[in-house]
This record gives sequence, structure tokens and C-alpha cells, in this order.
Amino acid sequence: MLKPADFFQLSDNPFKDLFEDQEYVWEALKRLKTYIRDVIKPNVSKLRNGESLINRTLVLHEGEVIDSGFVIDTSQKMPIVKKDGEILEGASIVFAGAALMDDNIAIGKGTVVEPGALIKGPTIIGNKTEIRQGAYIRGDALIGNNCVVGHTTEIKSSVMLGGSKAGHFAYIGDSILGKVNLGAGTKLANLKIFESEVVLKIDGKTYETGLKKFGAILADGVETGCNSVTTPGTILSRNVLLYPNTTARGYYPPNKVVKIKQCQEIEDKN
Repeated sequence: MLKPADFFQLSDNPFKDLFEDQEYVWEALKRLKTYIRDVIKPNVSKLRNGESLINRTLVLHEGEVIDSGFVIDTSQKMPIVKKDGEILEGASIVFAGAALMDDNIAIGKGTVVEPGALIKGPTIIGNKTEIRQGAYIRGDALIGNNCVVGHTTEIKSSVMLGGSKAGHFAYIGDSILGKVNLGAGTKLANLKIFESEVVLKIDGKTYETGLKKFGAILADGVETGCNSVTTPGTILSRNVLLYPNTTARGYYPPNKVVKIKQCQEIEDKN
């Protein structure tokens, strides 16, 4: 019930080794920093050239940096890079105005980093992923393929396994996300008001996680509404729907809807 495979499709996931031999899904958070440092293959040093701020739009293709002579076609959902009339398959774009704060960053193929995004290492970003304007990636982040880290979304010490969308105004701290969609303004709180280890109580059993910082586990198929919040140590199983303006706490089994009761009062204007 609480194993990684109960929450995520991991058989072909590039980060599956992070969850190897783990009894409880949250144990991956303890291993995350070491795992990233073991597997990361940084590839941005030529982009940065010793500077944090990217002052001209650059293309990363087959390990080489292209700084001129290309055309970016933005008519598709994901921009396409062309050079000499040919499409550069797998080319990634880092737009002028993005900030890569150190060299310990890996960017996959076909990924776009928009102006105003700020990325700290160590961070691994997968293929065909969007890092949108104003995104803040604070390090110790695994961001998989086909993900979105959106406008003013902050992520740190977290995993987006793939197909994970956080398009607008989200906070993702010390959390693990499967193939999910976060509504605008979703906050995954990771630290209790009174600092202490997060303890989970599920079906009458107590689990001591050993984690002081523990945001949320969001399984494949989870949807959160706008301005929803999870308290530290929240677990949303597969296909849970969290309604807008709702605060979730604790463990929720699969295929549930979480919402607050609302009473609407209508008064005569006169």
C-alpha cells in the first residue's frame, strides 16, 4: 500500500533506481541528494562560460553550444530549432535572461528554459521539459521528461517523475510527484509550524518517517485545484482529486475526491 510501485509507474522511468528496495515511498527523499550526485552528468558549463546570467539565446545540441545561425520556430507547443533549413532534433534552448547559477546542472534534449528562470545545482532536467519564465529551481531537484515548472513556481529537494505539470504559482518542497497536474497556486508545505519530525498515521498505524522536511507524495493521476494546500507529510494516492481552496492532511486512498463543505448564503440587496 505504501511502496513506490503503489504510487508510480516506474518500470521505464529514468529515476527508478532512486526507489530501489524501499518499503515506504517517502524513503526516496532521504536518498535524493546522494542519488543526484551519483548520477548527474552536468552539461551547461559551455552555456555558462563562467557567468550565471545567460545574456544571449543559446542552443544546446549533441553536447555542443550553438550561438548563432539558427532560427527558433515558436509556432508549435514546444519551440523547434532550425539551422540551414534543417530541424535540429533534440536541440534544447536556453533563452537570454535565464540564470544558471552553477555548472552542476544537466539539461536534457528538446527542453526549453525561458527568460527569467533561475536554476541552481545540483539539478537534473529531462527531455522535452518546459522551465518557464520566473521559475525558481533551488537545487537537489530531479525533473523528468515532459514536465512543466511554470511561472513563479518554486521547487527544491523534490522529484517530478515525468509528465508532471506545475504551470502556475506553485511551491514544491521535499516532495515526490508522479504524472500529475497542479492547479494554479498549489502549495506543498514541507515544514511543520513547530519543527519536529513528520509522523504519519495511516489506518491506525503510526509511521515515523525520520524527516523534518517532508512535503507531499502525489501519485500518478492526481489533480489539484487552484489554491489548494497540502500540509507536511500528505499522501495523495492514485487518481485523487483535491478541490480548489482545500487543505489536505494525512493519507488519502486511491480514487477519492477531497473537498471542503461550502455554505453559500444569498441575501436580498434591499
